[in-house]
Amino acid sequence: MSTRKPIRRALVSVYDKTDLIELANALNKAGVLILSTGSTAKKLLDAGIPVTTVEDYTKFPEMLDGRVKTLHPRIHAGLLADQSNRDHLAQLEAQNIEAFDLVVINLYPFTQTIESGAAFEECIEQIDIGGPSMLRGAAKNHNSVAVISDPSQYQTLYSALESGGFTINERRQLALETYRRTGEYDIAISEWLSQFTDSEGLPEWTGRVWHKVNDLRYGENPHQSAAFYATANQASGLAATEQIHGKAMSFNNFTDADAALRTAWDQSEPCVAIIKHANPCGVAIGKNIADAYLKAHACDSISAFGGVVAANREISIEMATALSEIFTEVVIAPSYEIGSVEILSKKPSIRILKASKYVRPELELRPILGGLLIQTTDATDTSGDSFSNWKQVSGGAISETIKADLEFAWRAIRSVKSNAILLAKAGASVGIGMGQVNRVDSCGLAVTRAGDRVKNSVAASDAFFPFADGLQILIEAGVTAVVQPGGSVRDEAVIAAAQKAGIAMFFTGVRHFSHA
Repeated sequence: MSTRKPIRRALVSVYDKTDLIELANALNKAGVLILSTGSTAKKLLDAGIPVTTVEDYTKFPEMLDGRVKTLHPRIHAGLLADQSNRDHLAQLEAQNIEAFDLVVINLYPFTQTIESGAAFEECIEQIDIGGPSMLRGAAKNHNSVAVISDPSQYQTLYSALESGGFTINERRQLALETYRRTGEYDIAISEWLSQFTDSEGLPEWTGRVWHKVNDLRYGENPHQSAAFYATANQASGLAATEQIHGKAMSFNNFTDADAALRTAWDQSEPCVAIIKHANPCGVAIGKNIADAYLKAHACDSISAFGGVVAANREISIEMATALSEIFTEVVIAPSYEIGSVEILSKKPSIRILKASKYVRPELELRPILGGLLIQTTDATDTSGDSFSNWKQVSGGAISETIKADLEFAWRAIRSVKSNAILLAKAGASVGIGMGQVNRVDSCGLAVTRAGDRVKNSVAASDAFFPFADGLQILIEAGVTAVVQPGGSVRDEAVIAAAQKAGIAMFFTGVRHFSHA
């Protein structure tokens, strides 16, 4: 059994004063002498709890508007002295310094301050200096000192007081948690401050901290371990969703739900996306969300079985009723009409999520062997994504209906894995060819899946046609208009094929590859 080290002397300095009085009373009851600072000391003294102030102990006043309170050798020597080292103890005695057995410190709320939109100067003042210094020093010296760095650890402290102190393993665990907190704190400061430098492009250095939200049953396959992590603020996307019904999300549920959210919310009109294996098997806009769902489901009703459905508007009872007829793994929407959740929840195994906030991240991270790729997130609002900037290279004037379908298809295509071809009609995908290693096969797959619906549809291609053969498949199937980036060395041959067939073709100048 590990030996417990008694707690006789504690340094307490906290910004978050949650349960502070209860904490101090527990220390006082256990006979622990308390040294404290500033507002923490005042609160304890006002509560009648015996406290020695840092100023009285160091004989040095707080100065520079509170920027200097604990940065003093009498404090840091007491934190850093190895109490098993006789030479260290002799040096403390020679300087009339007493060692600490416990520090209870939490930091200025820097992250909350920057998230509030506070002015630069206010954010600077919320960068804690003394707190991290003391935490790191005590954590380094965890052989002698226990470190409590968050109110969530107070119950652990109470148990230790009742048991006669902390074991070395317990102190080591507390030290680990401390360094995680101070590391996260420093990363937040660095990431924030980088906004105000003159550097261009992607950062030379970047740091992110991910907190485990929950373990998952397994990963993509049952033999793989997995967990869901999120940043501390869980500001948007799946991290900010509320699960209002169903069993726990799986790894594959999360990947499909992410793809579904991105696809549906790319459209400004009421939109529904149905995803399977991170690819859309149907996406549509409609006069209302129920109409959009029926059109999306009609694209590929076989693949929609067991899919993930996302809507960018409130799910109505009408949509819920139609959706309840099909086995669905996950449904996700910003809100639900009263009564719709009850309809959906009658289905076995369905998971119902509420995603009230969705913002595409500015950067996307992709691990590779031995490194990490970072890119700016693909946007739908570049100049080439606006119809007014497209270049018509073949055919005559098009109707407003064809124009609307081309715009819809172009926004939807970027959610399809490359090589990607999406056929659309009346605001809905009717055939999708995805993930093929050549564009000819993608064209053929889209046409096959569309069946008779290919007649008078429009096509979007995520990248240029390297040859006219893929386009020829679409022409022969009955496609009437095409939108693609252009830029092939054989553009003239592709344009000639479109001209010969009399179809309208537009170049956007923007490519939307998706390989993830």
